[in-house]
Amino acid sequence: MEPNGTPSTNYGNRDDVPSHCLQITTEETHKVVAPPRRTTLEKLSSKLKEMFFPDDPLRQFKGQPLKKKLVLAAQYFFPILQWGPNYSLTLFKSDVVSGLTIASLAIPQGISYAKLASLPPIVGLYSSFVPPLVYAVLGSSRDLAVGPVSIASLVLGSMLRQEVSPASDPVLFLELAFTSTFFAGLFQASLGILRLGFIIDFLSKAILIGFMAGAAIIVSLQQLKSLLGITHFTPQMGLIPVMTSVFHNIHEWSWQTIVMGLCFLVLLLLARYVSMRKPKLFWVSAGAPLVSVIISTLLVFAIKAQTHGISVIGKLQEGLNPPSWNMLRFHGTHLGLAIKTGLITGILSLTEGIAVGRTFAALKNYKVDGNKEMMAIGLMNVVGSFTSCYVTTGAFSRSAVNNNAGAKSAVSNIVMSMTVMVTLLFLMPLFQYTPNVVLGAIIVTAVIGLIDIPAAYFIWKLDKYDFIVMLTAFFGVIFISVQEGLAVAVGLSILKILLQVTRPKTVMLGNIPGTDIYRNVDHYEEAVKLPGFLILSIEAPINFANITYLNERILRWIEEYEEEDNKKKISSLRYVILEMSAVSNVDTSGVSLFRELKKAVNNKGVEIVLVNPLAEVMEKLKKADEGNNELIREDNLFLTVAEAVASLSAMTKGQASNMEEGAQAIPHI
Repeated sequence: MEPNGTPSTNYGNRDDVPSHCLQITTEETHKVVAPPRRTTLEKLSSKLKEMFFPDDPLRQFKGQPLKKKLVLAAQYFFPILQWGPNYSLTLFKSDVVSGLTIASLAIPQGISYAKLASLPPIVGLYSSFVPPLVYAVLGSSRDLAVGPVSIASLVLGSMLRQEVSPASDPVLFLELAFTSTFFAGLFQASLGILRLGFIIDFLSKAILIGFMAGAAIIVSLQQLKSLLGITHFTPQMGLIPVMTSVFHNIHEWSWQTIVMGLCFLVLLLLARYVSMRKPKLFWVSAGAPLVSVIISTLLVFAIKAQTHGISVIGKLQEGLNPPSWNMLRFHGTHLGLAIKTGLITGILSLTEGIAVGRTFAALKNYKVDGNKEMMAIGLMNVVGSFTSCYVTTGAFSRSAVNNNAGAKSAVSNIVMSMTVMVTLLFLMPLFQYTPNVVLGAIIVTAVIGLIDIPAAYFIWKLDKYDFIVMLTAFFGVIFISVQEGLAVAVGLSILKILLQVTRPKTVMLGNIPGTDIYRNVDHYEEAVKLPGFLILSIEAPINFANITYLNERILRWIEEYEEEDNKKKISSLRYVILEMSAVSNVDTSGVSLFRELKKAVNNKGVEIVLVNPLAEVMEKLKKADEGNNELIREDNLFLTVAEAVASLSAMTKGQASNMEEGAQAIPHI
């Protein structure tokens, strides 16, 4: 080894390959065979299946009679038909308890999140009634508790407020909210039907952690309006405008509101702390919001606090969800805004819902079908847009309570929905005196859990680039805006992917002494290069985006190798071996790379050798040859690096021996 730890290339007077590298004889060399012939339709079908149907949902229908296939199809689209026939009274008792528990959380949260989205509070309760019923029929998760969530509420409200004021034009604002919900649901269901769920994977974990932490801070700062009793407050979401608005309106601060807000905020945070320390006391945190609403409402009513500067919700409409399909706007100047808002809130809510569902499914050892969830959540929002609901999904806080309360199936959503229905029909007058400051405290307590510092620290330790992406999302949301901060973070993530595509990893392989194993010389200190051989491993598909880089990088490997050979005065380079086990595909431009490399190295008296090209790569190279054997020759095609080295070394020795014999046979003149 050299002093700096890199493998030594000084072989002294040894011009030949070490003997252990020649243990494989040419008779033992395995041939690289061409892939089996398939028609174009078969190839296309196979590619589409692997791309869009990796789980092969149709395999359960194979070999089944028609009646059984119809039953399986019905169960696939309506999971309730799968678990419903085996449902029992024991399971129902558990679901009733969990359903009532999450209803106690869903009612105050629904009202609070609707206000966060700048919508009438009653819309939050509507959104906690119809969507859970739809999900119970179509969803595949046993633990997901459906309803409005803080992130989607924040984004929907902030995006719509950019063009429409909920105060000056509340009807138009409500119409756009329902229209955005329709497009969100349509987009979500389309992803599930077309099996395009990989689109939401562009929201990496780093992006979500940074985005949610930033959103949690912005949401909390927005609640200063309620917690301080400010009447005139900025509609903007950035940190600077919010804090400017807070301190420019000090004269509007209400000490009565501040005292009440601090008291209930401490109560809610204390309840959350107790439940976190002792999970068995989950009901303390779950019931605290409803208890706070009841106590504060009674207090306001008893002392007539609304006359002392404490604002209240006011009278809410009684009755079930009115139809709203006549309020959907598919024309006009604001259609683009509704579509854009629907797409962004749809992606965010879908990401949260699927992530939450998979988390609890893993804890209970059952499977959640991502495509079914997309269809269920999407159809849930489409139906919701027709029934005065805005964007809903599975909320983590509610689902955690649902899981801890012992939910056994989606019936807990039905129980919660029925509880909300009773509230809508008979209990709405009781919320008339509920103070807005308590709703603000409930929102702050709920979103604090979105700030995940341990996860951020873990990302810092694991991947610095991801940490930068996370910080970009965090500061972008805080200082710019919710949607633009998210867009910049997604852009950085895509840039990372593009860099990985356009700059694929290539490494030099060396032989582990005493074995026929070849490994990265920068990774394994004992790996040594072989005289006359440059062995490179390409660890990515070859396509138009990276052929220029690969061509330049491989030629530079060759130049560096030859320079070292000249310094050490050892045998010159004879073969460039490309190990291609990781090259899963090659496109038309990629084929041209091999042709250009072959011309470049042949001028140097060097041959290109391919090791283990995969089926699709071999097939395209053979077609590109058109019988000329320019790219693939059988004597330059091997299954392993060890076989290539052994065979080529033997062939080189044989050629040298023949040349010596020929020289001896020439008569001396």
